[in-house]
Amino acid sequence: MNINNTFISHLTELRVRLMRILGVLLLGFIPCAFYARELYTMLAQPLLENLPLGGQMIATEVATPFFIPMKVAMMAAFLITLPHTFYQIWAFVAPGLYSNEKRLVFPLVFVSSALFFFGMAFSFFGALPLVFEFITQFAPEGVAVMTDISKYLDFVLTMFIAFGISFEAPVFVVILVKIGVVSVKKLKEIRSYVLVGAFVISAVITPPDVVSQFMLAVPLYLLFEVGIMAAGFLSKPTPISDHQQPAGNDKME
Repeated sequence: MNINNTFISHLTELRVRLMRILGVLLLGFIPCAFYARELYTMLAQPLLENLPLGGQMIATEVATPFFIPMKVAMMAAFLITLPHTFYQIWAFVAPGLYSNEKRLVFPLVFVSSALFFFGMAFSFFGALPLVFEFITQFAPEGVAVMTDISKYLDFVLTMFIAFGISFEAPVFVVILVKIGVVSVKKLKEIRSYVLVGAFVISAVITPPDVVSQFMLAVPLYLLFEVGIMAAGFLSKPTPISDHQQPAGNDKME
């Protein structure tokens, strides 16, 4: 009976956390919606700056000029509220962690948010201009480059998500080491496999051009090395008393 009550209480808390995330996301979307057009124009700059003479962006569907800027506004709201989203996720997980692990919650929330933003910024300011410059140079003579705004948004979102998640590599490494799934020594032994895996992952989730694949694979591997260093630093021995029971045991009876 206690197990059932605990399970139901976890589901209730999960629902509350999800409602808070959605509520804050909606509050962030409302002001962004008023600047949806400006946000899309800013988002399209990497392509617009590299279009050949006479090139332009088009909308092929009737409702596309309205819905695509709204999607961009929603994406902006998601980014603005991302720290709150990460906090709600970690707050849900924290009661089941040990006290020394619980102390990592706030640093990990901050670092996770910052790394995701850095990944997107690297994609927007570094990768996308080079990718579009590389792609548009191969347009055949007499072919007008006219990209659909919905296709462009899908492309950019794919790149943002790919780079944002890839830049979370140090966080993933630290978590895996802290929960005992893998050791720092083992991670050092599989460096060569991780390097190959980084290029395989970049080939799968990025467009089929060498520039974007290389610009994702190299930072991904370097961040893996950063994760190893961080995990080694954070894995120093701690007093046994910190590991005797989870921090949230008193709430889970």
